[in-house]
Amino acid sequence: MAKRTFSTLETLLIFLLVMMTAITVALLSLLFITSGTIENHKGFPVTDSPQATQSSTTPQGSTVTQGPTTTTTTTRVSPVTTTPEPPLFQNFSGYHIGVGRADCTGQVADINMMGYGKSGQNARGLLTRLYSRAFVLAEPDGSHRMAFVSIDIGMVSQRMRLEVLNRLKSKYGSLYRRDNVILSGTHTHSAPAGYFQYTVFVIASEGFSNRTFDYMVTGIVKSIEIAHRNMKPGKVFINKGNVDGAQLNRSPSSYLQNPQSERARYSSNTDKEMVVLKMVDLNGDDLGLISWFAIHPVSMNNSNHLVNSDNMGYAAYLFEQEKNKGHLPGQGPFVAAFASSNLGDVSSNIRGPRCINTGESCDNANSTCPIGGSTTCVAMGPGQDMLDSTQIIGRILYQGAKVLYASASQEVTGPVASAHQWVNMTNVTVSLNSTHTVKTCKPALGYSFAAGTIDGAGSFNFSQGTTVADPFWENIRDQILGRPSDEIKECHKPKPVLVHTGELSKPHPWHPDIVDVQIITLGSLAIIAIPGELTTMSGRRLREAIKAEFATYGMQNMTIVLSGLCNVYTHYVTTYEEYQVQRYEAASTIYGPHTLSAYIQLFRVLAKAIATDTVANLSSGPEPPFFKDLIIPLIPNIVDRAPLGKNFGDVLQPLNPKYRVGEVAEITFVGANPKNSAENRTHQTFLTVEKYEDTSGTWQAVHNDASWETRFYWHKGLMGHSNATIQWHIPDTAHPGIYRIRYFGHNRKQDFLKPPVILAFESTSSAFEVVTT
Repeated sequence: MAKRTFSTLETLLIFLLVMMTAITVALLSLLFITSGTIENHKGFPVTDSPQATQSSTTPQGSTVTQGPTTTTTTTRVSPVTTTPEPPLFQNFSGYHIGVGRADCTGQVADINMMGYGKSGQNARGLLTRLYSRAFVLAEPDGSHRMAFVSIDIGMVSQRMRLEVLNRLKSKYGSLYRRDNVILSGTHTHSAPAGYFQYTVFVIASEGFSNRTFDYMVTGIVKSIEIAHRNMKPGKVFINKGNVDGAQLNRSPSSYLQNPQSERARYSSNTDKEMVVLKMVDLNGDDLGLISWFAIHPVSMNNSNHLVNSDNMGYAAYLFEQEKNKGHLPGQGPFVAAFASSNLGDVSSNIRGPRCINTGESCDNANSTCPIGGSTTCVAMGPGQDMLDSTQIIGRILYQGAKVLYASASQEVTGPVASAHQWVNMTNVTVSLNSTHTVKTCKPALGYSFAAGTIDGAGSFNFSQGTTVADPFWENIRDQILGRPSDEIKECHKPKPVLVHTGELSKPHPWHPDIVDVQIITLGSLAIIAIPGELTTMSGRRLREAIKAEFATYGMQNMTIVLSGLCNVYTHYVTTYEEYQVQRYEAASTIYGPHTLSAYIQLFRVLAKAIATDTVANLSSGPEPPFFKDLIIPLIPNIVDRAPLGKNFGDVLQPLNPKYRVGEVAEITFVGANPKNSAENRTHQTFLTVEKYEDTSGTWQAVHNDASWETRFYWHKGLMGHSNATIQWHIPDTAHPGIYRIRYFGHNRKQDFLKPPVILAFESTSSAFEVVTT
């Protein structure tokens, strides 16, 4: 074998990698508490932030109010204080239906975004708020119920789910439980990270942010509380139909590994069917919608630094704005959720992969370019830029759902049932036939995981489709993390193991062993809670197996919906055949080549239990851990400072006196770190655009920071100094008149020998005119 040589660039990159690794190890040693303290999910701590109020002087040229929140925290074990269940009207056909929506944005600065795993992709502002959308449905007598929650985040973490269930138990007793509550992430790649407990995700998040974790959990619980409080008798209708022009399969060479006879049964290498649930009250008035569709929300690429909900969120935004006319985004009674499905190998960048330096196609088995390798092979969307692409794809999804919603006429009737188990996915014995069994593996990531995808490439010289280990990277891994065992390498074949996460436990396990499997049925609809990302064919096989299992035990013609990114994140699930060629999705199938077969077996058990009414006989399984003392964020909290002679909220760059529709109104203020607003929630928005109403002599908000017409940028300076820029992209529909822009923020202050406080402030621009010509 010829001796391998490296270019000057590769040598430099390797040197930088080694240095970064050394720094990381040093930081881990300093920041982790390696005792590995574990708590059961029952009764773990909840953090409170006491608040206070305070006034301050008003700076010249702006309107400012302030009120502090101390940053000291207390921990307590939540007592069970059950909220009495209101009496339910029972004499009707249908379900009690409640819908709720609540903000779960978290911090929008000084935190890494979750999805691309790109170091340096920190949040620096806000395009749209993130929401938790909850749907509670109960039988007429209230005896059985379910809650489905779709959340504008990358994925649901196990720690998040355990805390949500704990808080629900504290308030409602046994009404909402691990078996009848599904938490599903939309999989936007532009939401904050920092809410995980397993080490791989903690490192990817660059620390655990209790600030963001608590904000998200609080929003999820609040959305369920609102749905619970708003329950009313109603009906549910279901509809299905194909949505074209929004997807492509990003690993077509993997898909082709599946048997030709199986592929011949389908007209596409992606699932184009959208399933829509329409919820109305007994008068036929609209309540809400849930849509499931297989698509990666990656229209916003890894160069983005504005927190947002991507194309799925834009579809929800359009639907809710249509139904909640007269309300600002994020407000109004109608709730529309666009939930994830088997999106593992499905991209929304429908122009496909091209070499960014030559423009040539790189749709090959390794997704590489002649110059630059995998790092220059990038897929892009249909628009002129990522914002345009997000809106184009989102509008396609919205229009598809709108048609299906309007024509939905098949009523969903029947009992509500649910089944759940915790399973140790590292040691599942799978029966292939009457004589042969196989097993799942301890978690491990392959080389192609480090290559990334055409939606967001990795670094260094990794490429997709790698089935042979590289001695160079093996040596680096062995020096830093130790050698993987022969057992784990053999179990994962043909995956060459890059990181043997299942054998790493310091300071906490690197990947989960205990995983949730869960099914909820609503009449003839079965919602399958998937703890990860299924590829297209994996999803088809799982749906088919579960439907057949229900039919075997008397539940015919069930509609099987796969809901992705639920309850705990375990990366990807490919078919056995796709696993053999080890593209990104296969290298990220962490429990080995038989993961899909294991899930099919496990979900069939749940389906049988529901069909035969034997759910009570199911074992709950081994309970997952709840870790404490996680790594703190690498970006420290520092005091905010205004320039000498200035106050927070003072205008640095004023608006023009007049704008035309189609132009961008932009203003810059003396700012403060937006992450403070995730602690002190005095203000519910960073901005408003307000119009003066002559008839009433008042200012009326026409946009907030959840509007797609606004942008909030935070520019971080030195020593606590920063600026905030607000843009309003004035739409053609804007009415002529007088407008102003307001900025709402929170600054961190700390006096000598005193704990820090967070003070609220606000500022108002001068008035400006909008004209049509």
